[in-house]
Amino acid sequence: MALKRVKMNIDRVLDKNLQDLVRGIRNHKDEESKYISDCLDEIKQELKSGDHQAKSNAVGKLLYLQMLGYEISWAAFNIIEVMSSSKFTQKRIGYLTASQSFHADTDVLMLATNMIRKDICSSQMYDSGVALSGLACFTTPDLAQDLANDIMSLMTSTRPYLRKKAILLMYKIYLNYPDALRPSFPRLKERLEDTDPGVQCAAVNVICELARKNPKNYLSLAPTFFKLMTNSSNNWMLIKIIKLFGALTPLEPRLGKKLIEPLTNLIHSTSAMSLLYECINTVIAVLVSISTDLPNHTTSVQLCVQKLRVLIEDSDQNLKYLGLLAFGKILKSHPKSVQAHKDLVLQCLDDRDESIRLRALDLLYGMVSKKNLMEIVRKLMVHMEKAEGTTYRDELMNKVIEICTQNNYQHVVNFEWYVSVLVELTKMKDTQHGKLLADHMMDVAIRVVAIRKFAVGQMAILLENSHLFAHNSQRKGICEILFAAAWLCGEYAELLPNALESLEAMFKPKVTSLPGHVQSVFVQNIVKLYSAIIMKAEVDGDEAKVREVGQILLDKLPMFAQSSDLEVQERACSALQLLKYIHKLLDKGVPVSEEVSFLFAGDLNPVAVKAQKKVPIPEGLDLDQWINKPPSKPVEVQNKASIFSSGKDDSVLRGESEKKRRKAKELSEEELKAQREARLQAQASNPHYLKLGGPSPRKAEKAEEIINVDDIPIETLDIGMDIEMSKGLDGLASSDKYYLEAMNAEKSKRKQKRKEGKKGKKGKKKSSAAVASDDEITPTHHVSSVVDMPEGMTAADSDNEDDDQKDEIIKKLDINLDEPLRDDEKLPTRQHRVEGTHVLPEPVDNGSAILEKLPTRQHRVEGTHVLPEPVDNGSAILEKKKKKKKKEKSSSKQAKSERSGSKSLSAELAQAGIIDTPSSALDLLSPPDTSSSTVESAAARLTNGSNDASPNTSKKEKSRDKKKSKSSKRHKDKSLYEVAEGVTTPSKEHLSGTATPTNILDLSSLNLTNYRKLAADENLSMEFEARVSMQQANTLVVSVVFENLNSSCTLKSMDFNILDSMNTKLVRETSDTAVKVPFELMPLVRNEAQFVFSVQSLSLPQKLKGTLVYILKDQEGSSQQKLDFRLVIPCRDFLVAVPCSADSLAQLLAPEGQLTAKYSKRLTVKTDFKTTLAKLSFYAHAHVVEQMDNTASLYASSTQGHHVCLLVKLQGELLSIDGKSSDSSFLSNVIDEVTELLK
Repeated sequence: MALKRVKMNIDRVLDKNLQDLVRGIRNHKDEESKYISDCLDEIKQELKSGDHQAKSNAVGKLLYLQMLGYEISWAAFNIIEVMSSSKFTQKRIGYLTASQSFHADTDVLMLATNMIRKDICSSQMYDSGVALSGLACFTTPDLAQDLANDIMSLMTSTRPYLRKKAILLMYKIYLNYPDALRPSFPRLKERLEDTDPGVQCAAVNVICELARKNPKNYLSLAPTFFKLMTNSSNNWMLIKIIKLFGALTPLEPRLGKKLIEPLTNLIHSTSAMSLLYECINTVIAVLVSISTDLPNHTTSVQLCVQKLRVLIEDSDQNLKYLGLLAFGKILKSHPKSVQAHKDLVLQCLDDRDESIRLRALDLLYGMVSKKNLMEIVRKLMVHMEKAEGTTYRDELMNKVIEICTQNNYQHVVNFEWYVSVLVELTKMKDTQHGKLLADHMMDVAIRVVAIRKFAVGQMAILLENSHLFAHNSQRKGICEILFAAAWLCGEYAELLPNALESLEAMFKPKVTSLPGHVQSVFVQNIVKLYSAIIMKAEVDGDEAKVREVGQILLDKLPMFAQSSDLEVQERACSALQLLKYIHKLLDKGVPVSEEVSFLFAGDLNPVAVKAQKKVPIPEGLDLDQWINKPPSKPVEVQNKASIFSSGKDDSVLRGESEKKRRKAKELSEEELKAQREARLQAQASNPHYLKLGGPSPRKAEKAEEIINVDDIPIETLDIGMDIEMSKGLDGLASSDKYYLEAMNAEKSKRKQKRKEGKKGKKGKKKSSAAVASDDEITPTHHVSSVVDMPEGMTAADSDNEDDDQKDEIIKKLDINLDEPLRDDEKLPTRQHRVEGTHVLPEPVDNGSAILEKLPTRQHRVEGTHVLPEPVDNGSAILEKKKKKKKKEKSSSKQAKSERSGSKSLSAELAQAGIIDTPSSALDLLSPPDTSSSTVESAAARLTNGSNDASPNTSKKEKSRDKKKSKSSKRHKDKSLYEVAEGVTTPSKEHLSGTATPTNILDLSSLNLTNYRKLAADENLSMEFEARVSMQQANTLVVSVVFENLNSSCTLKSMDFNILDSMNTKLVRETSDTAVKVPFELMPLVRNEAQFVFSVQSLSLPQKLKGTLVYILKDQEGSSQQKLDFRLVIPCRDFLVAVPCSADSLAQLLAPEGQLTAKYSKRLTVKTDFKTTLAKLSFYAHAHVVEQMDNTASLYASSTQGHHVCLLVKLQGELLSIDGKSSDSSFLSNVIDEVTELLK
């Protein structure tokens, strides 16, 4: 034994520690992977040893390797072994590694629950601290539910170190187990007034994070936070509190009036830029919420703007960015205050940081007015020409268009200027916003009627120069502007100065290099132009021109008919056939211009942005369902090579062709030398070529050796404006022309006002009052707002479906914290029972328990081995004696607190000095008075009366009564947990005053079951049942029962697979793999397995195809078998029987309620009403709310919140089922499914 210990010590000395591992990795840079592989083998050997120090050393090295990217999930159990060590140094390494490598899907975490609980409740402070820190990194919903009670007990620990860690960990507990929020919130609220600043700061952090998701639930804490804000000097805690007030102010505007003064003082006094920024943000939020009640707040706004200007002028890029960000928030409520600093924002456009430039562009969007629009756009376009990089240039172009088009062209006064701006933007080279330019050019020409002639004239010039745009033929390139040019010239051909020239411009040779969709528009509008030309020619009586134009089209349209784009071909061929038919009519002397013009008659309006979303989906149409059968898996073609090749492999052929191509490109040295000599000879004979260093051939050869022309790289010049395009586009209007005209008009107005101002004081008053406001400047043209929408829809219809979808965690944490705790929400205490009682939990009725309770731990006492409760940091022993003394005091305090539960929030705010004393009209948030205190006081009066009625009672009787009351109190809790049959429910919810329903349905005699047959063959039979939970809305669990029908064979290696749909998917470990059935079936044996599905929509039944592959093993051998099946999950399986009162049902069924969908069904039944109602309640998973004779009302709710209310009536043998729900498709499917089962 001694020799073994000596050997182990020697091995430990020779083991590599973490420093050796790091040093070795640095020394083996060339063979790092091989070295680490060897180290992993050594680590695995160390983990197998029985020495805890060696294991902790190995886990520490694994932690370092995990940080380098290596997978260490295989060592999860060894990590838990190190976590369970009794030494703190080893335990710390284990928890640190677990916090880095463990996640929610780590299987071994379920084994560590008791170990983590033991460490949390340890008497050693640092053991508890390291367990709390580690748990925060890998907590799961199961761990949160099991350990919530233990962590709550540490929130009242005597050690601030543990209180702080426990409070911070509770935030992760709330996210994973929201039901723990209400029981623990009173303790969290107490920590806001903790004596330790660290604990206080931790509590503020947790509450602020919770309030960021649901601020209305924490409005009652406003007095406490106001006190902390005015007394605290901790900047980080002040930042959190000020952020919270910014979220609370919109909910309680009166709070903002008291916040202005302390926030203004902080802005003046603080030197911390982070605190200054948060104060300004909150002041902005306050001013927005109280703008109607406090009109004189310009001083506060100016203060914020001045401080933000200091931030923007700072050299720190982060402060500059934050200043611009806050400017954007002020701009929404006080635009004039920010517009005065337009010069500062324009300077930021020249900043080297692109994020600051983009933020300045966003500010300019809100600073635009009718007066300064031309000036800002002109500066942006000048800046665009100097900008480097196409990405930033495209962003500038996008922002110019957004600025001009915002609010339906609100700030555009001269639309000719705007069209000229769009035309000038087409000169920008290598832009990716060609489609954006085309869309807005068409939009302004369609909606502004007065500008069409000018816009069409500009587009005609672009068409004549289409060859300048053809070089950039990629989608979304600048060639997209020809799409708008061709469409506008064709649609409004009567406005063209010369339609024939525009028609000929569409037949230029380079047009065929444009994208297919642009060519198709060319073909369509060529026919439009032809229609307009022949219409005018027939009016003028020029028949020769009609035939001439038609012949031009017949000669040149075939160039489009030969296009590789199918749509271009189809349109060109259709146009050719139309022209041939027109020529036949012309030969007969029939006028055709009027009939051709009818093909393009009518005005086209723009389509609304949300028109497609508002198209109603027809009933019975499932967009996720396959129209035809889903495509089968592609079959591999084995003889493909023999058909398309000469027997060689494709890769070999590609390699040979690649070699031939390289040989053709690569020239030999002799060929390169010959080319070089020919080039030198040509240079020598060229009198215009400048020689290097004179006519000496040696120098020329030397220069050629130094400078090899073939090695010179070819670089492209990145300039903003295309020089060739800017020269070629003659005749286009310039935006500078309109800008100068506007400036001259503004100067003349100012001169006129100055002259009027010299006449006297009256004139001064008039001139000051006559300053032209932005609203007085009227646009010269009218913008049409007519858009096309589906029938019965308007553009003002609400479309906030996406905004209503909140995060599930935020919904779960939206809890009313002001209500007193119910009995089922109070923190449970650990119970012990004596051996022999066999206390078992009572089974909970399916769907009856809505709120889950916090778990309790029970221990068995065997003999003298009693498991004590964990001691809370040694403080429980000291507090045990105090509890007896304070028991009566606490009960009286609790009664007082319940009686004062109706105190309104306004009264608390007034008591803290935040707002004035509220009147009854302002007490909007006061909770209704409860009757519990009244009942308790009445009971107290009755007991006092009974005591006073017997004043002559002897002392012995009084002492006897006291003993009896003590014994009854001592055994009170025991009576709640023990029953004669030995079955009890420690967590059972005791409801007082609830009546037993009179219409209890007896289902035992009907033999109803939810299991349905899935598939079967001669060896195997499968039945299934679908199960859902209200806590997991999009999850479905399918429980499948497998039964071996064979008496001599074993079924093994069963793979369960489902063909996923767009709506329903089987949850797998890896994608596109089958799920292994975790057992084998012996002969004539049945077993059950569960499979989890994720479901998006419940409106329609889920129909899935699946396959079960298994191996049939007998004495002779094994064979693989396959069983196909179809899994059909009806809509009714997603319903849960939720208890509902008659009043709640009446509110749902009210005309103004949520239930708008209706559906009815009639059928004939042979059974009595009681049996029919029992079946209906069972199959629809519905709760019977009321029953009277042969009429009953039922209620159920789906996992995704669909309410279903049913009214059932039986008249003779005719059963009528009327339903209402929030989803028509879901309701109709549920009723149809239930009626099929009742037939």
